[in-house]
Amino acid sequence: MDITAAHQLTDWRRSMARLYEQVRGAQDPQTGHELWRAGRDELFRHHPQSPLPAEDPLRRSGIPCWPYRAELRFQLPITPVDDPLHYEVDTGVDGVTVLEQLGTVRLPDPLAATIAVWWLPQYGGGLFLPLRDGTAGDTSYGAGRYLLDTAKSADLGGTEDGLVVDLNFLYHPSCRYDPSWVCPLAPPENRISSPVQAGERLA
Repeated sequence: MDITAAHQLTDWRRSMARLYEQVRGAQDPQTGHELWRAGRDELFRHHPQSPLPAEDPLRRSGIPCWPYRAELRFQLPITPVDDPLHYEVDTGVDGVTVLEQLGTVRLPDPLAATIAVWWLPQYGGGLFLPLRDGTAGDTSYGAGRYLLDTAKSADLGGTEDGLVVDLNFLYHPSCRYDPSWVCPLAPPENRISSPVQAGERLA
């Protein structure tokens, strides 16, 4: 990576960190979601590190999203597991991404599903929560979406007792837009059959 690209990527991450800080500080979750949508559209439209190709029509239209659904926002404890899983995922030129299971969260009704919460020891550490739901391959990216990736500032907050899990903030990884990206995808422990019609969608 040359110096220009390094500066641009650093600025992208700073911008994303500021955006999620605004989301956490918003007066209510729906307002935070509106800030998030507008902020991501602005970055995807104009930033030199945008994963969108230069002529992609999404630069003009913005990334499609479902309307905000308050019933899909939860604060959930992380439950430890007796035998944490460990995955090593080949992510191309970035090398191997390691996923270490931290525990699980139980998504309440209407989903009633248990999914894994992962720790990424690279980048100094961070939480990672992907999800592949029943919309995948139809109205959302077939490989799934991300909700939390705190190593890259996608962090909705929480307390010592749990995480804010707001499914309205599910977003597509960069590999959905540009095949030159290789992203760690949702492992089996993060796949559910129920559709989550919230967050970013294909159209």
